[in-house]
Amino acid sequence: MPGNDRGIWRSTTILCVRHAGGVALGGDGQVTMQSTVMKHGANKLRRLYHDRVLVGFAGAAGDAFTLLERFSGKLEEYQGHLLRSAHELVKEWRTDKMLRPLESLMVCCDAEHTLLVSGSGEVIEPDDGVVGIGSGGGYAAAAARALIGDAPELSAEQMVKKSLLIAADICIYSNREINVGTL
Repeated sequence: MPGNDRGIWRSTTILCVRHAGGVALGGDGQVTMQSTVMKHGANKLRRLYHDRVLVGFAGAAGDAFTLLERFSGKLEEYQGHLLRSAHELVKEWRTDKMLRPLESLMVCCDAEHTLLVSGSGEVIEPDDGVVGIGSGGGYAAAAARALIGDAPELSAEQMVKKSLLIAADICIYSNREINVGTL
């Protein structure tokens, strides 16, 4: 992520894997302020819209909670339609002067879709069903893609757990306190 006026933005690791008919979303539990670990066991995942949508967030926590609240409202307004809700959130995020400066990324999934949602206007559905965000997201996504190729017998949940542990061993802004949700 680009830097901001408070320095380089470093955050967490969130990973979503869609594999073998299942989908799992997971995240580490570390909360970091500059170079200090403030908390080890935070839960950066939320279940929305009658537990049919999973969301993971990276970035500023206060910003993420504001966006989660708005996204939850969009899901209610559009009867749980993930794609429509994400597009409407991004339009609002880009045009509302109070939302525009919010610094967070979200990964959202339901039974059919996996999306990366950002304030710069992106709503991206990955071709392979794997998406990682945060400072360890690239490491976790690479590990998941390797597992899909080398260990396809694993469930999506197992792949997310293993991949997040690999990322935690590489990224200093992530830890091994893993939370995973499945649909």
